[in-house]
Amino acid sequence: MRLPRSSPLGSAVVLALTTAAFATAPLSAQAVRTGAVAERYATLCAACHGKNLEGAQAPSMLDDVWAHGSDDESLAKSIRNGFPEKGMPAWGAAIPDKEIRAMVIYIREQRAKFARENTVFTKPADSITSESQLHPFRIDTWVSNLKEPWSLAFLPNGIALATEKRGTLRLIENGQLAGNPITGMPAVDDGGQAGLFDVVPHPDYAKNGWLYLAYSDPQKNAEGKAVSLTRIIRAKLKDGALAEQQTIFQGPLEYYRPAGGVHFGGRIAFDRAGFLFFTIGERGDGKNAQDLARPTGKIHRIYDDGRIPADNPFANDPKADRTIWSYGHRNPQGLAFHPVTGELYDAEHGPRGGDELNLVRKGLNYGWPIITYGMNYDGTAMVDITAKEGMEQPITYWVPSIAPCGANFYTGDLFPKWKNHLFVASLAAEELRRLELMDGKVVAQEIIFKNLGRIRHVITGPDGALYVLLPSRIARITPAK
Repeated sequence: MRLPRSSPLGSAVVLALTTAAFATAPLSAQAVRTGAVAERYATLCAACHGKNLEGAQAPSMLDDVWAHGSDDESLAKSIRNGFPEKGMPAWGAAIPDKEIRAMVIYIREQRAKFARENTVFTKPADSITSESQLHPFRIDTWVSNLKEPWSLAFLPNGIALATEKRGTLRLIENGQLAGNPITGMPAVDDGGQAGLFDVVPHPDYAKNGWLYLAYSDPQKNAEGKAVSLTRIIRAKLKDGALAEQQTIFQGPLEYYRPAGGVHFGGRIAFDRAGFLFFTIGERGDGKNAQDLARPTGKIHRIYDDGRIPADNPFANDPKADRTIWSYGHRNPQGLAFHPVTGELYDAEHGPRGGDELNLVRKGLNYGWPIITYGMNYDGTAMVDITAKEGMEQPITYWVPSIAPCGANFYTGDLFPKWKNHLFVASLAAEELRRLELMDGKVVAQEIIFKNLGRIRHVITGPDGALYVLLPSRIARITPAK
């Protein structure tokens, strides 16, 4: 895929402020108050920089020519201090730092919107061939007639399983849906972002037959109201049914939230030692992510049978949930171990802007909601800091949001130049992204394809192909001949 100079993906692409002046009209009360950032930009900036950053009295901000720094802090500094000698006011005395941060996000959003509209992306219909930066590839439909597939698992016997958000588990044989959905499934809350999430076989599945599933568990609280929270079970497949079900993790009922709603997490991953890691989002209440007594907003670690490892970071804290591995997460929906280093990475949703890829380590705090690179959905500022001592920084973040979901390191042999690269599915941006990591840093990033609908997951198949879960089908990516 060839990207223009204005693409948000090119290594030289940065977003910063030009030396041109902002509007010099007096600040209105409407602009000074904590309002939507688009309104603030229209009041303060549009007269000089153009309604859509296209330029007016000042040059366009839609090209890649910047004179005062290319990072977020440089952009914020330009807004805060201005360039009075060139006619650009300093807005720092009139605009709080968190509103300046919101302005930085808004400028990046508008800049990325322009780039998207002027870039031709691969759109994968059936049997299409395209070219990425490292490999030409072909996309074909592998399985069709699915409804919101969320996860895919390959079993050693050549069978695959796919979860559908509404609560069904489907059997796949030879690239076809096989028979009716699996019976004996637990009840699933499927309102809002709730549903049936990940399905993952035990690393020793060929011997023990255990499957692990994450889903939003519907319950009634003490007042009789419908509530739910992410629950982890294991079970075995027997004669088309889910048998021998065992609960591996279930949070206390007091921490369940109203049914439906947002931010369930729902990913599962095993490490080399056989420990099971899983994610639970903060369920729309940011402060939960910092509360160690609650399981929400956390990544957890347990044994494969649900026991709690004695070396978990909070295993000896009587006030903490002993399964917690890391905290300060918003809604981690991607979870993957690097096949060489064994490092754990999570991809999680930010608010408006600020989606993150994190290198997850034992006992660390990843900052939500105290620090973030995003803002509120209504365009108002959320916080005025993006870093704080004792809180981890993401190894990369996305502004504007792409809404990352499933993540998987490519481990096959069909695409040798993709080996050990991280692939991330996205919902809002409808993209499949490839990230190259080196020493815990992102050194390259590419959109493989875009604009076919929300993508829930991506996984390497046993045949070395890459399988991508689209809204109603699973696509298979293989080398182009």
